[in-house]
Amino acid sequence: MTSGFRLYRSMSEVPADFGPSALTIGNFDGLHAGHRHILARVREIAEDQQLKPSLLSFNPHPMMVVAPERAPRLMTLPDERCELVREQGIQQVVILPFTAEVARLSPEEFVEQMLVKSLGARAVIVGENFRFGHKRAGDTRLLASLGKRLGFALEVIRPVSWRRVRVSSSEIRRLVENGAVARAARLLLRPYALQGRVVHGHGVGARKTVPTLNLAPTSEVLPKGGVYVTRTKDPARGRQWESVTNVGYRPTFGGNDQLSIETFLLDAPPPAPPERIQVEFLWRLRDERKFENPEALKAQILKDVAHARAYFRRLRKWTRQTVFDYSQGESHEIVGR
Repeated sequence: MTSGFRLYRSMSEVPADFGPSALTIGNFDGLHAGHRHILARVREIAEDQQLKPSLLSFNPHPMMVVAPERAPRLMTLPDERCELVREQGIQQVVILPFTAEVARLSPEEFVEQMLVKSLGARAVIVGENFRFGHKRAGDTRLLASLGKRLGFALEVIRPVSWRRVRVSSSEIRRLVENGAVARAARLLLRPYALQGRVVHGHGVGARKTVPTLNLAPTSEVLPKGGVYVTRTKDPARGRQWESVTNVGYRPTFGGNDQLSIETFLLDAPPPAPPERIQVEFLWRLRDERKFENPEALKAQILKDVAHARAYFRRLRKWTRQTVFDYSQGESHEIVGR
């Protein structure tokens, strides 16, 4: 197997030595626990059979081409997904531009042209609901038959569940948009996060309440309006802060039509604000509401800060004592850690 990570943004960029590959296929939006289970099997099979752990994804989401009205809102951009996939040990990623021409490929054409000829697949690993080809006519039964004819083995991965809830991107979107960020984190195996540029706000909060960092997120899936305990990171400099974040329309200051995501750092802010941040949503504290005046809002913010500090104290204590086994939905006490 080769070392390093390679990203290709079209089939024309894929080199002749891409294969032999252990390949999975899909959008992997959010890269949740089920996705990680699939990627783990890709790594294991690649290591056992001396193949290259690889992934084929699409941009835009295929539904944007075949049925735009039913296309899901996306939690992660392709480059964000690539970084998450790279962290899981995948060495090669192809982001295939999904066009009407690609959508018209029959299941047989898709497998023979893309998976076998271009990507040198010797093992294919997919979820049990995987569908492919024109009008999603291909399923895992057809894929297994094609594998026998074209020279690759198929492994079908069963869904992952947590407390009898099937882990899926659609379920995580639903949880996040309902404010259930702590439950979403269980399915993601990490906190739900927004990232993007730090932009200038109206300046009213800094003058009348507390200074905040205002985020312009790249994700299409935003937490329900309200106040959250968060962790804010500056990826460029490797810094992070415990924080409180408000998602809403600033009703105390008259409100507006534009949603704002404002983060207050619990520790001293940096002298110069970062250009980009990542905000991890850990726990929902309360709904956003209108206060009589800025002083009343500031008093509530200080209460929110106190709740957030208590949350982080409990989190640090819990982290020292407990590890969560997400695949089984159980927590186990660890002795001596």
